[in-house]
Amino acid sequence: MRHGLARVLSKRGLCSRSEAERLIREGRVRLDGRVVRDPEHPADLDAARIDIDGAAAVAAVPRYLMLNKPRGLVTTARDERGRDTVYRCFDGADLGWIAPVGRLDKASEGLLLFTNDPQWAARITDPASGPDKTYHVQVDRIPDEATLAALRSGITVDGEWLRAVSVVVLRAGGKTAWLEIVLDEGRNRQIRRLLAAFGIGVLRLVRVAIGPLALGELPKSQWRPLTADEVVALAGG
Repeated sequence: MRHGLARVLSKRGLCSRSEAERLIREGRVRLDGRVVRDPEHPADLDAARIDIDGAAAVAAVPRYLMLNKPRGLVTTARDERGRDTVYRCFDGADLGWIAPVGRLDKASEGLLLFTNDPQWAARITDPASGPDKTYHVQVDRIPDEATLAALRSGITVDGEWLRAVSVVVLRAGGKTAWLEIVLDEGRNRQIRRLLAAFGIGVLRLVRVAIGPLALGELPKSQWRPLTADEVVALAGG
């Protein structure tokens, strides 16, 4: 199967598509022995002989990982402001190129997936068919039943329709409560924006599950490989 050269590098699990485009334009990639500088130059996914900086660009071993992301880390490979990123949690692991599947903002924590398989990642993040995401959210008030119903019904915020599939109160005490919120899509800062529209502030936000995969007892800042069954179940297999 033939694709653009940058896409072939990404599909082989070697780097992101944007990183592949940069390497190609810099003349660091050879296709069948000659330098190619066009990221869209056609190449065979399986048969093309590709070298990056003189080393054979063979397909990487597929990796599927879960991390318990702590607060304070940015979900990106490099941050232009010099902030610590989630990749700090993988220091010394020699995993090759991996990319986050979806995001958690700096103030959020919990379950975050990583892979070098772009096709699998696309199935997980597909808003139409990807798995639901479950969050435990501490808020600065105790919402009544009418507010919970309104969160499930949805509201337009900055031109986007935001809603929760499910919202229940897990526990409440004093002036705060913990909610369990389930989403079936992953819009930017969706929970924070949805709750803010009803005057509710977020004190803590933890993603505890993606589809059938639960965060469980994985310690903060630690990661583990997914099992073969977990990989299949997440992708709807």
